[in-house]
Amino acid sequence: MPFFPELQSRTQDARAQMQTAPIIQGCLRGEVSLPSYVAFLTEAFHHVRHTVPLLRACKAALPAHHAWLREPLDEYIAEEQGHDEWILDDLRACGADAEAIRHGEPAIATDVMVAYAYDTIARRNPLGFFGMVHVLEGTSVALALAAADVIQQRLGLPDAAFSYLRSHGTLDREHTAHFALLMDRIEDAGDRAAIVHAARVFYRLYGDVFRGLPLPVVQPAAEVAA
Repeated sequence: MPFFPELQSRTQDARAQMQTAPIIQGCLRGEVSLPSYVAFLTEAFHHVRHTVPLLRACKAALPAHHAWLREPLDEYIAEEQGHDEWILDDLRACGADAEAIRHGEPAIATDVMVAYAYDTIARRNPLGFFGMVHVLEGTSVALALAAADVIQQRLGLPDAAFSYLRSHGTLDREHTAHFALLMDRIEDAGDRAAIVHAARVFYRLYGDVFRGLPLPVVQPAAEVAA
């Protein structure tokens, strides 16, 4: 059986659990706020700034029999350069202090997710990092473009506030097809198990990032009617 469908199947419950995060469900209902969106972008900056260093660490840790993955990782590195700066530009368009965020600290949940990624590469199996790629890109494809439309419509923000969500939603659709081809070349049972395990953990950790974001204040229906 090709590995990518297996990866999707074996992580389906973890993916569904992550998507129960109240802020995700609220956004799908149109419940959004500027503080919530700024908080999301802030945490996105603090993990996206590690994407290229993590890709480089994964490449450096690859065993010789996975040398074929180095070129695809180089392509990922080239494509992911500067995406953290896109997020800071979005934050500026939202009126946030981008420089304070750049030099600030992530939430604990974000810090733990990033730390687990480095630990997976250094102490477990470097291919486990692809579990994180699967979670972040899959979530982006599933939610980013729809979320951007809802948030912009409700808050009236300019297009300049959505370069990260919209570009990643589109780019990650392309990445997903390429990622599936790469995963289908993974044949070793131990490597497959490492990627599945990491993906399940990252769904939990990324869900914790969402659960730590401030929820929009929603007016009761009676107040809105009044």
